Amino acid sequence: MNRKQAKPAAAGADSAQVFAEVAERSSRILADFVKRQIGPQKPAVADEFGIAKAFMDLSALMLARPQHLAEAQMNMFWDYTRLWQSSWMQMMGQKTEPVAVPRKGDNRFRDQDWKDNFLFDYLKQSYLIAARHIHEAVSKVENLPVEERKKVDFFTRQYIDALSPSNFALTNPEVARETLASGGQNLLRGLNNLLGDIERGDGQLQISMTDTKAFKMGENIATTPGKVVYQNALMQLIQYQPSTNKVYKRPLLIIPPWINKYYILDLRESNSFIKWAVDQGHTVFVISWVNPGKEYAGKTFEDYLHQGPNDALAAIDKATGEKQVNVIGYCLGGTLLGAALGVMAAKKDKRVASATFFVSLLDFSIPGELGVFIDEKQVENLERRMNDRGYLEGSEMAGTFNMLRSNDLIWSFVVNNYLMGKDPFPFDLLYWNSDSTRMPAKMHSFYLRNMYLANKLKEPGGISLDGVPIDISKIKIPAYFISTAEDHIAPWKSVYLGARVLSGKVRFVLGGSGHIAGIVNPPAANKYCYWTNPELPESPDEWLGTATRHEGSWWADWQAWMDQNNDGVKVVARVPGDGKLQVIEDAPGSYVSLRLGADQATAKTRPAK
Repeated sequence: MNRKQAKPAAAGADSAQVFAEVAERSSRILADFVKRQIGPQKPAVADEFGIAKAFMDLSALMLARPQHLAEAQMNMFWDYTRLWQSSWMQMMGQKTEPVAVPRKGDNRFRDQDWKDNFLFDYLKQSYLIAARHIHEAVSKVENLPVEERKKVDFFTRQYIDALSPSNFALTNPEVARETLASGGQNLLRGLNNLLGDIERGDGQLQISMTDTKAFKMGENIATTPGKVVYQNALMQLIQYQPSTNKVYKRPLLIIPPWINKYYILDLRESNSFIKWAVDQGHTVFVISWVNPGKEYAGKTFEDYLHQGPNDALAAIDKATGEKQVNVIGYCLGGTLLGAALGVMAAKKDKRVASATFFVSLLDFSIPGELGVFIDEKQVENLERRMNDRGYLEGSEMAGTFNMLRSNDLIWSFVVNNYLMGKDPFPFDLLYWNSDSTRMPAKMHSFYLRNMYLANKLKEPGGISLDGVPIDISKIKIPAYFISTAEDHIAPWKSVYLGARVLSGKVRFVLGGSGHIAGIVNPPAANKYCYWTNPELPESPDEWLGTATRHEGSWWADWQAWMDQNNDGVKVVARVPGDGKLQVIEDAPGSYVSLRLGADQATAKTRPAK
């Protein structure tokens, strides 16, 4: 047999294997579906987001002003006329300027054929014209209530993004080339990948973003050397091995969000904030939150306060003998830090010397696009689901965050995994992104109602914790706020408003990029930029208008600020286990290793209560 004969034979064997896998998975998924259908009667799918009402109200308002609708249609017609003229001239070999171009950073149309090939260029521009006019027609409707307008705008964009020609096999040049080259093998592999993701999601689609098997905690991710020196039911406390002979006298505690896992700050040595902070001479402690199951349903926000920062501060005192600590809170961890400092201010507790807030909201008046998912009706529906299970499933929260950047975090993987038939690339950030955590029902309900819905944290006495009404305006310790310009989760203007509530000396810094990339931005990468302004005027726009731009990472600026707000005293480096706390296990610890789908009861080191 010659090589030409062997190649098709091998391809045929591969196809047969994939077909067999597809048949097996399809049969199993279908059987599971039938089983669910004949089980207990389930209520019909409800419009939990209130989308139907919002769009019905939109339609009524549009029909009430037909002249505006006619004008929008006419404008779109003229743009299409220009496109037809331009395309005809291009077909005749003449150079023309495009009628519509993708926005900067739109990776959907990066393939050269979207520009060079007449047909694909026409498809691209046709889509962009339609997308622009649809969005403009919707956004210009008057008298639509604010909350409904947000929903209409958000879900219109989801609809527009879904219909992009890049998302379909016949209209994507990369997929078309691959289909011809492989004889359709890519689509067959893609179908198998699709079925695998449905299977993995127990009947619901859970798109694979990375090769999870490529990473192992403590070996090629979360690798900074350290020890777990304390644990309770909600967290493990990690103390990191020093890398300098002398360290700052005051230890540094990091409170990450419990919505995600802490190792976003310790992905790899080259981009680990934790490793970098250790190298600057800080004795770094990090809270590693538990991934809760239904047994944690009754855990409250106050429990997270007590068993999180409060217990951590007491443990650090035992480990180091230090009564004062510098504390960093990331995202929701920063919100918890603000609440904890409010309690400490009321009780004259001076254990925290300085506070740093990474993209953290204390004032929730500008929730950004997350506000689309948070209103009274949606919170009630969410509470019903949480009360049934005891928790909010991490994948649901992750799905919401992914929708905020659907082209990058949803549709790009649809194209890669299902149309191109490729396996996802092993990427540490996406491994972390897919490693979601659950939220206990009672705690999460308190958070949504008191922070997002009522915005009580910024109000004096709005919230009572640990037996005292708290007033975060009484917080007088030095504070550093870092926000990011493209943050879809914690909009920088809302972070800014929260920074102004505190009464101490506050430094506000605005970094480039978004919620994650703008924070995980080591100096060596020389990426993005940041803005500083010694003043803190009432308006965030006024602050930005007089701010100074700096290239690179804000990390060095934070360290300079820390130097200014430390007493400068250094001591012999502290080794985990040398104090009054014994080493429990090596970092990253067992709590962080529990992934969704794992048996929560198998964590041998987890305390019973």
